Amino acid sequence: MDSEDRGRVLDPAQDGAALKALTHPLRLTLLGLLRQHGPATASELAVRTGESSASTSYHLRVLAKYAFVAEADHRDSRERRWKSVHDVTSWSNEAMRASPGGSVILSVLHRRQIEHLQQSLDRHEADLDSGRLGEEWQEPSGVSDLLPRLTPESLAELWEVFRAKTAELTARDAEDPRAEQVVLFTAGLPLAPEATDAGEGS
Repeated sequence: MDSEDRGRVLDPAQDGAALKALTHPLRLTLLGLLRQHGPATASELAVRTGESSASTSYHLRVLAKYAFVAEADHRDSRERRWKSVHDVTSWSNEAMRASPGGSVILSVLHRRQIEHLQQSLDRHEADLDSGRLGEEWQEPSGVSDLLPRLTPESLAELWEVFRAKTAELTARDAEDPRAEQVVLFTAGLPLAPEATDAGEGS
């Protein structure tokens, strides 16, 4: 995949239908599988997801309609193979919340990501317990819930530093045979101060 094709930024004003298409849980699952494991047929994806090939085929066509997936090179002429067009899909949160229905779509997408986190945690623990992942992965793996106090500018800077460092390390480890697929979740969710009871005495 060419470097310029690695990311796709969706504009809620023009790509509302595409964003809505992503809210379907199976479509997000199929897109994630193609990004993680590479090209596959509807039948192969049906086996992975426990869905029928008719269902995966239909949802792949919907993803293709909105340019999230495209036909890949076929091993033979009997069945289509599909590939993800981009590695990452992103959008402006501000633009999303300003668009009709955007807040609802954003909320659904965030909750789909939380579901993915739970599935990834289950698989990670099973891979460690079964020995499919070596002991060297136990210490660096984990989930963190830090609570720093940051300004909006600092939070934006933190995201940029994180993305840049992730890209740097990914490039460095690209040819290392010890490298494994890492599911890396991040969240920056500012919280307003909790309201106090005005009637409460001191």
